Amino acid sequence: MKVLIADDEPLARDRLRHMLEHLEGYDVCKGEAGTGDEAVRLARQFQPDIILLDIRMPGLGGIEVAEGLQKLSCPPALVFCTAYDEYALAAFDVHAAGYLVKPVRQEELKTVLEKARKINKLQASSLTDDSRHTSRSRTHISARTHRGIELIELADIRYFIADNKYVTVHHLHGEVLIDETLKELENEFGQRFVRIHRNALVARDAIEGLCRCDQGQYTVKLKDVETPLGVSRRHVAGMRKLMSEL
Repeated sequence: MKVLIADDEPLARDRLRHMLEHLEGYDVCKGEAGTGDEAVRLARQFQPDIILLDIRMPGLGGIEVAEGLQKLSCPPALVFCTAYDEYALAAFDVHAAGYLVKPVRQEELKTVLEKARKINKLQASSLTDDSRHTSRSRTHISARTHRGIELIELADIRYFIADNKYVTVHHLHGEVLIDETLKELENEFGQRFVRIHRNALVARDAIEGLCRCDQGQYTVKLKDVETPLGVSRRHVAGMRKLMSEL
C-alpha cells in the first residue's frame, strides 16, 4: 500500500516515516507534503492508497485537502494525524478512515492503517459518489478515550446501551462511552439500528435470531456477541415483524 505523508512539521513527517518503515506492507511515497496544496498535488502525482494528513497546514487545511481529494476518480483513504482533537466530527464529513492525536504511537498507527486498508479506492469512490447526491451522514462514531479521539466504524458496532447520561458503544474491538443519547442515535441511524428496549439499540445486520425464554421473555441473538440481549414487551411485535422481513 502506497502511503503519502502530509504535515508541515519536518520532525512529524520523519517520525511517521520511521514508524511506517517498521510496518510491513506499506511503501512511503518519495515526495512528502509540507502544505495542503502540496498534498493535493502529490496525491494526484503518486495516487497513494492512504494519506496521513495533518489538520492545520499552510495554505489549504487538512479538511479542505480531504474535500478536494474526494473529487478524484479514485480517492485515497484518509487518516488524520493532528495535535487537535476538536476536528474529529469534521473528519466524518470527509469519510476519514482514522483520526490520531499526536504524539502518534506505533501500535495506534498500525491499527488505524489496517482499518484504512479495508477502504479500497473503489469503495472510497462509491462513498464519494453517494455523498454528492445524498445528505451526508456519519460513517463512524467519535469517542474520547485515554488514547485521544477514537473513530469506531458503524459497521463494527453491534449495539448501543444507555446508562444514566452516557451511552456505551459495544463494537467488535471493545466498548467506549459517548456523550450522545439513544434518541439522537436512533434518529440518525434508524435505517441501520433498531430499538429493542428503551435502553438499547442493536445493529439490524448483526441480528441472528429472536428467542423466547421459559419465563416468556424475549431475547435477541447478535453476531459476535455471546450474551443475548433482552427485548422489552413493547418492542416484541416490532422485532417479530423485522425478523419476518430479514
